[in-house]
Amino acid sequence: MPFLASPLRFLLHYVAVRPLGFLLLALLVIAQASSSVGVQYAMKLLIDAMTVPGSVLAQVQVALLAFIGLVALESLLLRGAAALLCRLSVASGVRIRLDMFDYLTGHQLSFFQNQRAGSLGHRVGALTGSFNALIHRFLMEIAPPLIAFGGALIIFLTIDVAMSALLAIVFVLTSVVLVALGLRGDSHHKEFARQAGNSGGELVDVIGNIWAVKAFAARRQESDRLRALFEIEATAQRRGWFFVERIRAFHDIALVVLVGGTLFWAISRWAAGAITVGDVVVVSAMTFRMLNGSRDMAMALIDTSQQFSYLGETLEVIGVPHTLRDAPGAGALQVDRGTLRLEEVTFGYDPHRPVLHDVSIDIPAGQKVGIVGPSGAGKSTILQLVQRLYDAQAGRLLIDGQAIDGVTQESLHAALAVVPQEVLLFHRSILENIRFARPDASDAEVLRAATAARCDEFIREMPQGYLSIVGERGTNLSGGQRQRIGIARAFLKDSKIVLLDEATSALDTGSELAVQEGLDALMADRTVLAVAHRLSTVVTFDRILVVEDGRIVEDGAPHQLLRDGGAFRRLWALQAEGMEQSLAGALRPAKPTLVRAAR
Repeated sequence: MPFLASPLRFLLHYVAVRPLGFLLLALLVIAQASSSVGVQYAMKLLIDAMTVPGSVLAQVQVALLAFIGLVALESLLLRGAAALLCRLSVASGVRIRLDMFDYLTGHQLSFFQNQRAGSLGHRVGALTGSFNALIHRFLMEIAPPLIAFGGALIIFLTIDVAMSALLAIVFVLTSVVLVALGLRGDSHHKEFARQAGNSGGELVDVIGNIWAVKAFAARRQESDRLRALFEIEATAQRRGWFFVERIRAFHDIALVVLVGGTLFWAISRWAAGAITVGDVVVVSAMTFRMLNGSRDMAMALIDTSQQFSYLGETLEVIGVPHTLRDAPGAGALQVDRGTLRLEEVTFGYDPHRPVLHDVSIDIPAGQKVGIVGPSGAGKSTILQLVQRLYDAQAGRLLIDGQAIDGVTQESLHAALAVVPQEVLLFHRSILENIRFARPDASDAEVLRAATAARCDEFIREMPQGYLSIVGERGTNLSGGQRQRIGIARAFLKDSKIVLLDEATSALDTGSELAVQEGLDALMADRTVLAVAHRLSTVVTFDRILVVEDGRIVEDGAPHQLLRDGGAFRRLWALQAEGMEQSLAGALRPAKPTLVRAAR
């Protein structure tokens, strides 16, 4: 999205989305500001009609009707502009958040691993706030004083040219000085924005890890930590706030001096018979409005500068270019059989330090392949590359003969069913969490998927059955129950290719057996690529790949690899030895405890 490159382009882009609406809003603002000037002039005409010798009642009535009509028109236009601004702001806010969500979710996983989720959510909302604030400042706080100044200048020229020139100079100088002083405080506002984002992200992080806070009795510790962050934020906010108040104090002093001087001048001209009483009234009223307008405009310009700073800082985080894009003209992946092929794939999260070296795998449709090996060997990385969460630095990955970097990422992800080690659930009902895999699925299809995944029984035992809320990240369910919900999702998706990433490694034996039943049913008649920590879960597979240091060192049927006595046999022996040692420790008699009798 090119408009994310700068705050101004961002602003203009969303104005251009609704050009007629914003054009009408601008016209209403111009008409309203012009009416406000007309009200002042109508007041002059009314007073002159009442005080100038020789005036007749008809002149007074006409001036009065003009005054009342312009007051009503100004109010009507103001209300119309406010209503239209509300509609445009709300509609633009929805569009901005949806666009930012689409763009944000296009980033690679590494982007989210280096950012706080709460902070990103806050920034997306802040973009809407900044856009609405800038539109309001420009149209409702900057434009009206400028229009009022132009109208007042025209009126003053009909009264006294010298006074008009002097007031114009005063208005411009006051506005320039106020803006210049305000911009000097920009560093304070940027620091406050940075600290506010930091403390907000920390608060969300603590709330998201509330289990750890309670488990480690860390409430006081985290409260003290947050207090320190909030105090830093408050200090930055206080500095910016007091800076603005000092500017306002300067303006108030200038206002008293300048309005007083103008009134003395106007009265002296009236006393000399050079101007009318109406002229004195309109000069004093318009001078006061102009100088107050200069303050409002200056404050609005300062706030606009702040909003541009906030907007720019947020766009620097969210608007960074995507590093993983669909190829130009990429089509949808078409999966007929479900074959999977890796051709001499080399990849490293840091390109200078490869995790995988020249990995080649050819998996026919319907074959079940397990990937085993020591931690850090690159097993899960293979699954991530198949999902194209990252692009390989060398080699190709193909599904049914189609290179995955030549098709859309959306179609690739839609063609794969994935059951990770930790299934993440939304704070929604069980029914909605299973249906997440295929939103158009009927209730009957969801129930069939849950039954196939061996989770229908425990779901029906819950207080509200399938409508039970699982809690944030599924905290109301056990690990085994969450895994089975994940398997139900995969069943509902009904993909020809299934990826399992240590789907049972974190479970106890009882839960593992229940989950394994669901997995066995899921894997039937599908191409399966499974990373396994427990070798027993893949010993019945068609084929085992042993990965060490980013290379495939063995490839064959499980029973054959066990007979060959190579790397797989060594891993099997190590796990068996570990189980024997654990069992021996559990069966060892406990040492007698010596109890000293109380004297």
